[in-house]
Amino acid sequence: MPQSSRIFLKNRALGYVSNHIPCITRYVSVRQETVVVTCVGKALHSYGSNHLSLLTVSDQTEEDISCLCAQGRRIFTAAGSTIQCWKRSSFISNTFKGHASSVHLLLPLGQFLISVDESNVLKVWVINIQELYLELTFDLQTFKISAIVHPQTYMNKILVGSEQGTMQIWNLKTSKLVFTFDGWTAPITVLEQAPALDVVGIGLGDGRIILHNLKYNETIIEFKQDWGPVTSLSFRTDGPPIMVSGTVLGHLVIWDLEERKVASQLLYAHSGLVASVICLANEQLMITSSPDNSVKMWIFDQPDKGARLLRMREGHDTQPSHVRFYLGNENHLLCSGGRTLRVFNVINESMNYSMGKAVYNRKFVKKKNNSSLMPKITEFSFSTARTKEWDNIAAMHVGIPTVTSWTYDKRRMGDHKLLPKRWSSTPRAKLNVFATSVHVTHCGNFVVVGYSSGHVDRFNIQSGLHRCTYGDPVAHKGQIRGVTVDALNQFTITGCNDGLVKFWEFLPKKGSSSTTKCLKLTLGSPVSFFRTHEESSLIAVILDDFCVVLVDVETKKVVRKFSGHTAQVTDVTYSPDARWIITSSIDRTIRTWDIPTSSLIDIFQVDSPCTSLTMSPSGQYLATIHASYLGIFLWTNKTLFSHVSLKPIKEDEQVPLLTLPHSASGEAAIELEDEDENEQEDDLCDKSPEQIESLITLSGLSSSRWANLLDIDLIKSRNKPKAPVAALGAAPFFLPTIASMDVQFDLTSAPSEEERLRTVSLDALSALPVYLLQ
Repeated sequence: MPQSSRIFLKNRALGYVSNHIPCITRYVSVRQETVVVTCVGKALHSYGSNHLSLLTVSDQTEEDISCLCAQGRRIFTAAGSTIQCWKRSSFISNTFKGHASSVHLLLPLGQFLISVDESNVLKVWVINIQELYLELTFDLQTFKISAIVHPQTYMNKILVGSEQGTMQIWNLKTSKLVFTFDGWTAPITVLEQAPALDVVGIGLGDGRIILHNLKYNETIIEFKQDWGPVTSLSFRTDGPPIMVSGTVLGHLVIWDLEERKVASQLLYAHSGLVASVICLANEQLMITSSPDNSVKMWIFDQPDKGARLLRMREGHDTQPSHVRFYLGNENHLLCSGGRTLRVFNVINESMNYSMGKAVYNRKFVKKKNNSSLMPKITEFSFSTARTKEWDNIAAMHVGIPTVTSWTYDKRRMGDHKLLPKRWSSTPRAKLNVFATSVHVTHCGNFVVVGYSSGHVDRFNIQSGLHRCTYGDPVAHKGQIRGVTVDALNQFTITGCNDGLVKFWEFLPKKGSSSTTKCLKLTLGSPVSFFRTHEESSLIAVILDDFCVVLVDVETKKVVRKFSGHTAQVTDVTYSPDARWIITSSIDRTIRTWDIPTSSLIDIFQVDSPCTSLTMSPSGQYLATIHASYLGIFLWTNKTLFSHVSLKPIKEDEQVPLLTLPHSASGEAAIELEDEDENEQEDDLCDKSPEQIESLITLSGLSSSRWANLLDIDLIKSRNKPKAPVAALGAAPFFLPTIASMDVQFDLTSAPSEEERLRTVSLDALSALPVYLLQ
């Protein structure tokens, strides 16, 4: 059975930033910045806090990472029942095995590492030798561990919180229970050490936040947030007495501990729950992460003690629906996900950006009015001809006939919402018509839209005005499944679910607003969608019987037919030279067909169906998106750098099953090495002493300092003066003067300039020339 694709090689995944696992931070003295480490399934991403640029991507673990923590240069993660110790945030140096179930809590404490699994077993490991030091088992019914923290200055002690609401302090050295706190009759979700000694912040499942003094067992302050359970807590350490809490709705609440009230709120800071809040030590900066696939940095510089967004890294928070390489920049990928259109850079992910969300009215969005948000984007089309002049992207949405315009040059949603007059007066809720296909012409001036009612309309994308209708009154009796226009704007081609493809004159007759003359092509099966290669005048018509039919626009005939998929075809793309056609299907296969020979030349299977795919203008990459995945996956075309045999594949050959590419940094790997002299190396290596008695020791100096010593005799003879150096005459005690009324010195006996320059003074030379002249 083949283990790989003939043509495509796994490259990497784009668009992954964070997930529901709380992120961590650690300070790297070499870089003089804090590094933010996030989890993306089976790998770790490290971001520098100065610009939130991606520094490193770790290797893959066997299972998804369930929790992580940091101590010095070490990072610990738990994947299933195994604990990994990472070096430089890149590769695994050690593992800890011994848990019977999945680990969900980790806490480093000096030379020990504390872990808690789903079976409620707490284990203490010795980090340097990877051996078990202590094991404690708790009853799931009376004390199920939900949070853990080490109170500062409490030697060898940890504070453990439970879902039953009680807390316990344990001494790890003696393995004894020190004290039990009665709790607050609500599950403990978060435990966080406060800047003040003996005080911890406790987040509860009912929204309460408790500041409790452990030494005196007294509650200092109690708050209550209105948005459900507390998901995260953090305290500022740069001066102001501020505490920040996260909620399940994505809000951030900033509490003033001195005045004991809410100082500010950041509503909808994330579109998902706030997984982690971290205030950087002695800085007015805060890091937050969320399952919405984003990491954000906030700065506390507002007059109301609030924070504002400083910088962020984010990807799609829902499964992407459509992806295309932008022809004007071969390194840019346009991808729609939810209501958002984003641009991904395949070379440097730091240059990714969002073009915003689709909304009916921008003014209402600023007021947090969710009714102004438009439905999800299903598909888009673009042209690069008029990118600088006006909007050049048209997108259609789920369940509505309105098509929105976007501008790639200005990186935002456009000003036009394209809708025919026949439906403009109908209330939005009563419209039973929706856009099913869209196409922007090659010239960049027009947008052709097909609807579920059978109508096909053409709009001017610059002004947003309606220009033409195809058919009288409709173009097809059934639902429009595909529309496209040839490169010269001579024909508009439409297809519907009745199996007909019609060729319409692009421009109507003078004095008419509709085109009725057309040529028909019967395919015998309902049309699913169109994919066009304008340079070659080929249209791939995908049918509901899982076949792909190639139609030549010039001859208006079927020139090729490809069959082999066993389920619905989801997308089709062409190679840049239109020699290959690549198809994806619900049957989880991706097939490459050779158009001239009409044969299958490559096939491979993935674990999740590919929903959309595209090939770069240079043919270097194939980009795919898959069901239940948030990222974009890149595959490298092997034919560009090696010889590949492209003989036809037989139908009975086995299909290789490939895993999807994982996250890998396209940037140079940066070693996050902390050169703290007080911190010992993880690997104990024997070091040779600098000086050994009775042996020669290398100086370690550069070659310019010792290379000339081999020719020191030659240098001395060459630099030896031909005549001995004459000593300078002593200056007279009384300076000679000329007899006159004014005091004037007699300069006739002074040496000339040439004689003065020829005089060599050893006092003006350094030690090395003096040594060479001897």
